[in-house]
Amino acid sequence: MTDPSQRPPFFLGIAGGSGSGKSTIARGILEALPAGAGVLLEQDHYYRAQTHLSLHERELVNYDHPDSLEFDLLLAHLDGLAAGQSIVRPTYDFAHHDRDTTGKPVLPARVIIVEGILVLTDPRLRTRFDVKLFVDTDADIRLMRRIRRDLEHRGRTFAQIRKQYYETVRPMHMAFVEPSKRFADLIIPEGGQNLVALDMILSHLRSRM
Repeated sequence: MTDPSQRPPFFLGIAGGSGSGKSTIARGILEALPAGAGVLLEQDHYYRAQTHLSLHERELVNYDHPDSLEFDLLLAHLDGLAAGQSIVRPTYDFAHHDRDTTGKPVLPARVIIVEGILVLTDPRLRTRFDVKLFVDTDADIRLMRRIRRDLEHRGRTFAQIRKQYYETVRPMHMAFVEPSKRFADLIIPEGGQNLVALDMILSHLRSRM
């Protein structure tokens, strides 16, 4: 039999609308795994650098469109982790709409989780995932969670949040995020509150590990 330590890592993609509960699912999985067995790559840290733009121009960028993300770098990092290599994941500063000058070292692990609203929109990414999840939560709940997150953790005003939601978040969700649901292997209603789905995912991971 194949030595488990020599098997390629298990890649899990988690998509869904902003505020759907993707991060809660991802954290629940990581916390249930043995220490060091899993790592998380968040799509949001792979936004393209905007240093060449003024702060006002950065605020106008459509961050909910796939073109705002450097998928090539994310793919290269996944391939590196699959080969047993460590990577340096970029860090995005959401208050200044630009990449930070320092990244975060990430070591290879048995389970690699990739989480973000657009991770199932890219066909190259989809081929990397062993299992693809879509977290499906009602729009009003997602909006309330997004407002709280952006106010408390991303330095936004309510006026900025409302403007972004109507101009980019909602239309891009309808154009890209919602259609990507059809690529999922499993659709999870109500995000991190769905303990039955989380238990099923963990059972599957343990059987593969």
